Amino acid sequence: MVDHEEIKEEKKKWKKERLEPMMEKRPERKDEFVTTSSMPVDRLYTPADLEDFDYKEDLGFPGSYPFTRGVHPTMYRGRLWTMRQFAGFGTAEETNERFKYLLEHGETGLSIAFDYPTLYGYDTDHPLAEGEFGKCGVAVSSLKDMEILFEGIDPGEVSTSMTINGPASVLWAFYIAMAEKKGVPKEELRGTIQNDILKEYIAQKSFIFPPKPSMRLIVDTFEYGSKHVPKWNTISISGYHIREAGATAVQELAFTLADGLEYVRWGLERGLDIDGFAPRLSFFFNAHNDLFEEIAKYRAARRIWAREMEETFGAKKDRSKWLRFHTQTAGCALTAQQPEVNLVRVAIQALAAVLGGTQSLHTNSMDEALALPSKKAVRLALRTQQVIAHESGAPNTIDPLGGSYYIEWLTDHMEEETYKYFDKIDSLGGVIPALKKGFFQQEIADAAARYQREIDEKDRTVVGVNEYELEEDIEIPLLKMDEEGEKKQIERLNRLREERDNEEVEEALAHLREVAEGDENTMPAILRCAKAYATLGEITDVFREVFGEYEEPLVY
Repeated sequence: MVDHEEIKEEKKKWKKERLEPMMEKRPERKDEFVTTSSMPVDRLYTPADLEDFDYKEDLGFPGSYPFTRGVHPTMYRGRLWTMRQFAGFGTAEETNERFKYLLEHGETGLSIAFDYPTLYGYDTDHPLAEGEFGKCGVAVSSLKDMEILFEGIDPGEVSTSMTINGPASVLWAFYIAMAEKKGVPKEELRGTIQNDILKEYIAQKSFIFPPKPSMRLIVDTFEYGSKHVPKWNTISISGYHIREAGATAVQELAFTLADGLEYVRWGLERGLDIDGFAPRLSFFFNAHNDLFEEIAKYRAARRIWAREMEETFGAKKDRSKWLRFHTQTAGCALTAQQPEVNLVRVAIQALAAVLGGTQSLHTNSMDEALALPSKKAVRLALRTQQVIAHESGAPNTIDPLGGSYYIEWLTDHMEEETYKYFDKIDSLGGVIPALKKGFFQQEIADAAARYQREIDEKDRTVVGVNEYELEEDIEIPLLKMDEEGEKKQIERLNRLREERDNEEVEEALAHLREVAEGDENTMPAILRCAKAYATLGEITDVFREVFGEYEEPLVY
């Protein structure tokens, strides 16, 4: 039995007899040590920092409630995480070639980045799309583009993730229709649509419709997926973009889980069974620079989610209580200065994700602060995961930092701070009222401003940016896209509109409008439009006409 009072007394004695004499001769490097999120860190943690720690209640065993140590009993000893490099640029042909390159070099899951016109539900030839074609992802304006994107790739053999939110149900329909044309039934498809509109209002801002109809579309995918695409994750509740906007680790954790709980409430209000749709909820987190803070964040996330699903919503199945998550290393931590140093940052971030028990992982490329990743850069990013998997020893034992006084204290602290945020959100009326009042946005803006101020004032060192600077030319190769890509894409769109059965398209769009104006599930009608080769813009415009478009309130 640990005697906490005895340890406290021993620590006082150590401080007086050992620490203070050393501090007189050699002071510590700085007055305050903090995490990436500016949370103070003590010099030493002992069992006395975990006075209320209960192994069974707080930790348990892997694959057992509350899943702090992982959702599977064997974790990576049974199966490594999915190595899923985020990829997409230019035309569907260019991205298809990149997909094949990554699969040839050992990637185990595809992850699609879409360009901004696609994210906002516009076809490539829309006036608002001008100048944005293919720059931040691939342009997909119709089922035809999706077919080209997966030419020579079997969707029945690969798990595919799609980072799409406002028009997520439309892109999902394109994918389902593409797979069925290849002879792969939708019941066999594996993958994820991000489909997280709440974090768009909070952070990334690629929303289209107001909150209520947007949430309806999301619950439609929950319902349709649980019945017809049972192996598909119909949402990836995303903290990644919240963190990229400048949030702290605790804010990322709290706001993401609050969003997740809100989606559960909407699913239950639809009448869905908690154990019918909850097993296919998934999450997406950032991996930033502070190794221990990130590991504690993932562990706290699993524990909070399990307890909320069981105690608040009455979930019975273990799988309903699992917080399964994808991780991407922090894009906001990449620097344009000395880009090769980003390889080191990404390796540390990826290690945090693995030690924290992620189910899949994307490692950013060293050149992404300058351009979309080149082949060499993306190959090195993938090799980073492979070295961790096969050479580091990190996957050999489950939750290897479990039981560390610092890690357990930090996990507990992040859980405690998360519940404080839950209370604040509840006091504002819930997630949607809070975002309309600008609560999340202001919290993130304040955190981002503080972080930048710390860099500007050199309270925080960023290698190559405010310390260890170099004046040298960048020598790494950068990606060059097809200069004729936009022209080819528009020509394909025009050809599609001429060659398809336009009477069938109009009938499908008219039916979609009727469904949108009512209350039945929209997914079958969207699929009908997709199979008729209605374009993304045409389908989304129906929803724009029925639902309207959201305008974010100004917050001063």
